[in-house]
Amino acid sequence: MKPLKGFPFSQSMAAICAMAAAFTLAPGSAAAQEKKAVEAVPERAGAYPAPARNGEGVGPFRKMVIRGVTLIDGSGAPPRGPVDIVIENNVIADIKPAGTPGLPLKEGREPRDFDYELDATGMFMTPGFIDMHVHGSSADKAPDLSYSYKLWLAHGVTTVRGVDLAPFEISLSERARSARNEIVAPRIFVYQRPGQGNGWTGGRANTPKKVREWIRWAAKQGIDGIKISANEDQPPEVLVAITDEAKKLNLGTVAHISQVGVARMSALEFGRAGLGTVTHYYGHFESMLKNGAIQNWPVDYNYMDEQDRFGNVANLAAESAEPGSEQWWDYLKEQKANNVTFDPTMTIYVAGRDLMRLRNADWHDKYTMPQLWQFYQSSRVNHGSYFFDWTTEIEVKWKNFYHKFMRLLNDYKTIGGRVTTGSDSGFIYQPYGFGYIQELELLQEAGFNPSQVITAATLNGALTLYEPKGQPVPPIGTVRVGKLADLVILKENPLQNLKTLYGTGALRLNEQTQQLERVGGVSYTVKDGIVYDAKKLLADVADMVRAEKRRMGMPEEGLPHP
Repeated sequence: MKPLKGFPFSQSMAAICAMAAAFTLAPGSAAAQEKKAVEAVPERAGAYPAPARNGEGVGPFRKMVIRGVTLIDGSGAPPRGPVDIVIENNVIADIKPAGTPGLPLKEGREPRDFDYELDATGMFMTPGFIDMHVHGSSADKAPDLSYSYKLWLAHGVTTVRGVDLAPFEISLSERARSARNEIVAPRIFVYQRPGQGNGWTGGRANTPKKVREWIRWAAKQGIDGIKISANEDQPPEVLVAITDEAKKLNLGTVAHISQVGVARMSALEFGRAGLGTVTHYYGHFESMLKNGAIQNWPVDYNYMDEQDRFGNVANLAAESAEPGSEQWWDYLKEQKANNVTFDPTMTIYVAGRDLMRLRNADWHDKYTMPQLWQFYQSSRVNHGSYFFDWTTEIEVKWKNFYHKFMRLLNDYKTIGGRVTTGSDSGFIYQPYGFGYIQELELLQEAGFNPSQVITAATLNGALTLYEPKGQPVPPIGTVRVGKLADLVILKENPLQNLKTLYGTGALRLNEQTQQLERVGGVSYTVKDGIVYDAKKLLADVADMVRAEKRRMGMPEEGLPHP
């Protein structure tokens, strides 16, 4: 038997057998469970580079004009329009009034010496979205990285921060290929973990001296920043060395503060050490526990059992300081003073408060790869597939946790702290792109008004990516003259309904026909001045998914449900 395209033989067989089992063995049977356990894939897998662009998209052009659009520029300014956006090569050259709202637009507007004209009359434009926490589609989830790239672009995501995107060398190569527009992919920022890289010969980066050596080596290879875990190799003295050396070399830092290390280095202590971004929820509530620095772990708790790990996180809501208390505000004010960015990634854990909804989301049957679907199923091996016996009690705790976490984020935003948007998709029933839009919805639920959500998704991300590089005025993140042409064009107003950003759109009753219709979805995504038809990107993904199902001998429509 030949391996699947892009898959080592062992992984091909595992994927085929696992999916075949879903159809041939009774769901939940002992045999099915045993087979699933034996054939589970490793937690971290490699990734395969995306194929060449091969003429997809149009541009960049010497001069392109986007006509008659209503502009939401990402800065927090109110929408304005109609305007014409003039782009020369890959730079916004002018934003010109195109007429008066409510009146017909004047024909034949300047400039006329364009090479490409896009009629966006009645449509809306935002800056390209920035996903600040991504991992690319790895070999256990899709044939190659183009699966995640196209889903991101189809949802308006023009820039991603990989933490990590893929193995060290592949991440750097894919960033360069994207920058040259040789592949259909967002702009890529490469953040890697200490010790990674085939060219690194210094061993484990688990002392201040070793980690500084690795950072200097990795900076020469061209990374943009460092992903920190606070794991067993990273005690406080190593973590302080990381943030210090990174600042010296103009590298960004982002920390997923694991429970293994948070008792000795909370988010507050990280902020004092110069950390750039706290991602996820880890470290915030541990910075203001009522009973000291150590969470009250259940006596039978085991961090390596992921239902224990994630099921008990929500206990932090009851163990930490109350919203509005002196300790609460002291924490937020000090983090703001230390210029710490919060990247909450609420979307990746939202299944914890409503598993059934996420498992049955609109997009899975058509756009979720069968390998990715199999990865999501409860597994003792696959990271994030921890719903072994998820109960109403756990979901209620998670609902309460989200209520408090959202209050924290909204209060931080209110005092001027920076909040960004990241998805961490590819785990826990969250496909790429779709999970990102859900993060925008969750920020609105937290109390951000829609314009603040768009700013979090655009300008705030750009500032966080470029400031460590010594560029306080980023070239992306807003639609302004002189900025790069990373844009999102939509028929529906995202400020009116963020749901219309999903690739599957939103349901709306047609009052004339009294029939439900799907409306919305991104129409065009412009990255580096190249115009991509977002609907075509989604169709490409749907074709990829069907092809994988055929290769595995599965029905092309739908997915197996346990």
